[in-house]
Amino acid sequence: MADPRAVTGAKTDARQHHDPQIRGFASDNYAGAHPEVLAALALANGGHQIAYGEDDYTEHLQRVFRSHFGQRAQAFPVFNGTGANVVALQAVTDRWGAVVAAETAHINVDECGAPERVGGLKLLTVPTEDGKLTPELIDRQAWGWDDEHRAMPQVVSITQSTELGTVYTPDEIRAICEHAHERGMVVHLDGSRIANAAATLDVPMRAFTNAVGVDILSYGGTKNGAVFGEAVVVLNPDRVRAMKHLRKLSMQLASKMRFVSVQLEALLAKDLWLRNARHANTMAQRLAAGVRQIDGVEILYPVQSNAVFARLPHDVSERLQKRYRFYFWDEQAGDVRWMCAFDTTEEDVDGFLAALREEIAR
Repeated sequence: MADPRAVTGAKTDARQHHDPQIRGFASDNYAGAHPEVLAALALANGGHQIAYGEDDYTEHLQRVFRSHFGQRAQAFPVFNGTGANVVALQAVTDRWGAVVAAETAHINVDECGAPERVGGLKLLTVPTEDGKLTPELIDRQAWGWDDEHRAMPQVVSITQSTELGTVYTPDEIRAICEHAHERGMVVHLDGSRIANAAATLDVPMRAFTNAVGVDILSYGGTKNGAVFGEAVVVLNPDRVRAMKHLRKLSMQLASKMRFVSVQLEALLAKDLWLRNARHANTMAQRLAAGVRQIDGVEILYPVQSNAVFARLPHDVSERLQKRYRFYFWDEQAGDVRWMCAFDTTEEDVDGFLAALREEIAR
């Protein structure tokens, strides 16, 4: 009988249904999985392991996360980013609680109301110029704790890097944490692109998380080379309760959790997470440098991670979208978003820039 662990070279009836040569700039989620992550999945396959997180891979993952986020860190693997955010926010709010966030935050704009409808909490949003909150902006919504007519502000949620591609410095996050804690609030960090932020800042992830007062974070793996899988990382256990129950209640408990955990281990055990993020950021800088040389295109925000936001004529974007996939950010204004991934190449960027020049010239 063949060894079921010997998956390399195994025959399959599945067929390839896509052209792997097609590239785009719509999302880092469009990229496939990094080969080292796929190899880790094969490594974890075969034999029987205890289900629901009591496997050897999930146990080892705790040590990996503590090496990045301190000895009190507790990692709870989940399926996706929305699930991570909903579970994390539920863990630090009461039924009457509210979360202060930037108006552009993913939890507000891109999660179909899940934090409010599934998590049962209220979002109190604040307009920002660059996607980043400040203590002063937080205070626009952080009030009325004794007012029974108003949802109680209990959490500040920030995103690193932000939905606009900008990055908080460690000092900026420290100021937010101190401000929130003084008001009895908890700080959550949505880290779907936390690796890109660390690569930009050239500091360990702990420098802008547990070291400066963040209480709980959503750790992103999918956008940085995983097939699927994120984690809720509890940094301050004193602020969090019932995580295991909330994860199950929120339909985020994987039965074969070893296949989530081993992917995160592949990214985090050494430096794959950082290599992938640095490359994506570098490609975004290359793209931005080229765009700045093209008349008729305006870059909207500082390019600090793997995103480039630009404004150009609407008809140009529509024609360009027929050649490369990307999204409008604000279609009425003509704003678009171009994302680079761990597998974006210099040739991809240069080809896109050439197409952009051609469409502008038309």
